Amino acid sequence: MAPPPGPTLVRAADPAGLARAAAEEVARRAGEAVAARGRFAVALAGGSTPRALYEVLADPAAPWRGRVPWARTEVWFGDERCVPPDHPDSNYRMAREALLDRVAPAAVHRIEGERPPAEAAARYEAALRRAAEPDGAPPRLDLVLLGLGADGHTASLFPGSPALDERARWVAAPFVPAVGAHRVTLTLPVLERARAIAFLVSGAGKRAALGRLLAAGPPAIPAARVRPLDGALLVLADEASLA
Repeated sequence: MAPPPGPTLVRAADPAGLARAAAEEVARRAGEAVAARGRFAVALAGGSTPRALYEVLADPAAPWRGRVPWARTEVWFGDERCVPPDHPDSNYRMAREALLDRVAPAAVHRIEGERPPAEAAARYEAALRRAAEPDGAPPRLDLVLLGLGADGHTASLFPGSPALDERARWVAAPFVPAVGAHRVTLTLPVLERARAIAFLVSGAGKRAALGRLLAAGPPAIPAARVRPLDGALLVLADEASLA
């Protein structure tokens, strides 16, 4: 079998342009998904770069909010910190404040970070399995939004993590020495079935990691192992991260 194709690079001048380009991608894929299958399933990412996207999507004065069929949109999350949903570090809280409370999607599946990590992972996997394909395969998310850490991690798949080699479980809760805590994260079997994956990358601090993400050859960082088996792989990056 031929390896999945490499990423398509979308360049933006600055963080604001990156947010607009990402909003255009979300709106376009949402419309296509609803036209084809009657619903749009998207996995959100945490971090400051995705937050700028969410604020643009929620802005009633911007053109993208009205183009996304929110009443047919189902929201998932790529990963979560092991904190309550009202904690300042919660990815869910950030997404709720920036977007979800302002657009009322049809369903939101959050990771229950306030529970013990293994329990939170098991409960989130159970939700994914209820949405599984008829053959029992992981659900095909229409779009997965991902960030990129300076160390090359994405979602909560960090360098050296055993979660990178997990093929049976759809959700893992590894201990991450770099942050001194457990994280709950989707695993590659779910990510690689996405119809589209979009990395959002901003800032000079991401240059080295972005170069490794875009490089040909064997993956040198965790993010480079995220490749859709039958879908689009996009990298939306601003000029500071590419310089």
